[in-house]
Amino acid sequence: MKVKEIISITEKQWPLQQAEDFDNVGLLCGNPDREVTGILLCHDALEEVVDEAVETNCNLIICFHPIIFSGLKSLTGRNYVERSVIKALENKIAIYAIHTALDNDLFGVNYRICKELGLENMKVLMPKQKQLSYLSVYVPKDNADGLEQAIFDAGAGHIGFYDQCRFKLSGEGSFRPLDGANPRIGSVEQREYVEEAQLSFVFETYKKNKILAAMKAAHPYEEVAYQIYSLENDNQYEGLGQYGELKEETDAVTFLTFVKEKFGLDVIRHSKIPNRKIKRVGVLGGSGASGIKAAIGAGCDIYLSGDFKYHDFFLAENRIILADIGHFESEQFVVEQLYEFFSEKFTKFAILKTNIKTNPVNYFL
Repeated sequence: MKVKEIISITEKQWPLQQAEDFDNVGLLCGNPDREVTGILLCHDALEEVVDEAVETNCNLIICFHPIIFSGLKSLTGRNYVERSVIKALENKIAIYAIHTALDNDLFGVNYRICKELGLENMKVLMPKQKQLSYLSVYVPKDNADGLEQAIFDAGAGHIGFYDQCRFKLSGEGSFRPLDGANPRIGSVEQREYVEEAQLSFVFETYKKNKILAAMKAAHPYEEVAYQIYSLENDNQYEGLGQYGELKEETDAVTFLTFVKEKFGLDVIRHSKIPNRKIKRVGVLGGSGASGIKAAIGAGCDIYLSGDFKYHDFFLAENRIILADIGHFESEQFVVEQLYEFFSEKFTKFAILKTNIKTNPVNYFL
């Protein structure tokens, strides 16, 4: 298989369109038409990881964090980013980054953290906004079933754990073909009255072009009457962070001890511990200060993430426990998640997990 074929399958599972706008995901370097000899999975595509790929005959590195994030103006090897990219190019190794496409996935990074913690009834902590659109189209009644199926096949009408969702109204449409028209129904300069159906669908905005192309190809009219609206609705099945509930409430010390053991932590930085039990837990893998207010709003008793600054801890105000378990530590299950997916999908070449520790943060205890 070629690199681009691996990417196509990967992006059906985790569409890049669900990544954050600030991110730099996708194929970062390498030839998409090159045949894949092996895949190396890692957190960070550092120079040592590229060396490992060379040694194990893997010419595709799939990493979580994008090694190229803020752009490159030169490639001279003056820093760790440039050295990694140069070595990858010299050895004909492609690098693909997935990052917030996996973060925002309903069954991505934060879902895995919740499952490791034994949480139930999980929900997205910060649903993505303005990611949904609404399509309404008019079609002759006899053509409605075929048109709606074409629109379904293009990806519309998928809401959470339901698909083929649509609303249908019946009514009378009218039109008068003018000179230059080639009407399927009626004659030029004659007004026509047709029994029509109005079909309405919700869809993820990034699917718009594909859906419109399918709609126009399947529609019998020369001129298709339709409207598209942007929705204010949150996408409850996509976004950063998640929260859920423990099977039984527990005290904070017991829970933090459990987290420390489960994540293999040397230390947990946390805010003041109020005198109450813990039941609802919020999580956000990586840098999670942006989710503090959302965790409080969701009624979480404790919020686990990384990279909290000094003043972030003041935001707790005895309403919640803020626990910084570390950036890398909160994302530590990512490589295993990737391995589970790729080892199942691709069996004709090696799928390897890196043996290189890429966490740049160390603790002197």
